[in-house]
Amino acid sequence: EVVMEAVRQKGFALQYACVKFRGDKEVVLEAVCQNGLALDFASDELKADKEVVAKAVRQNSRALGYACVKFMSDKDFIMNAVHLNGFALELACDTLQGDKEVVTEAVRQNGTALEYASEDLKGDREVVLEAARQDGHALAYASQELKGDKEVVMQAVRQDGLALLHASEELNGDKEVVMEAVRQDGRFLLYASLALKSDKEVVME
Repeated sequence: EVVMEAVRQKGFALQYACVKFRGDKEVVLEAVCQNGLALDFASDELKADKEVVAKAVRQNSRALGYACVKFMSDKDFIMNAVHLNGFALELACDTLQGDKEVVTEAVRQNGTALEYASEDLKGDREVVLEAARQDGHALAYASQELKGDKEVVMQAVRQDGLALLHASEELNGDKEVVMEAVRQDGRFLLYASLALKSDKEVVME
């Protein structure tokens, strides 16, 4: 009862519990629901328990780093993990970071999880559009080619005008793109080309 109350208040209290409670599923579930990183103090058996690890990852994606390594290459588990928290992609194996289905699910939840995708998928137009739709800042992790793709950049800028910062030099000089950004916040004019900074219509906007 005392241990349950302690981990309910602060998951990291699990580190001070005796071995018996670190291997008690009810106690550990309570701890990881409060702080996913408390998984670090669970028994090896519970670090290999799918339910426990899923709860921990849902609370904090980095908890996957304390789980049994088998989960990092388990596609079904990773699909579920990135559905709950796209950033879980960071700790997936290289093969799954290059799996379009997994990465698409991750960026659908957290656009900037694109950072952890394979280089090939950072250059995949469908994946990057999905990421930009969720978070314009995902453009920062797209391939150079896609940073120069007007449709992709417009999608990112519509979601967050600050994404203009990550667009290609050519698109920083595209009036339609820059207008979309400055409509949200005039300060984004900072990232426009010199020519557009001198364009009265853009400046007035």
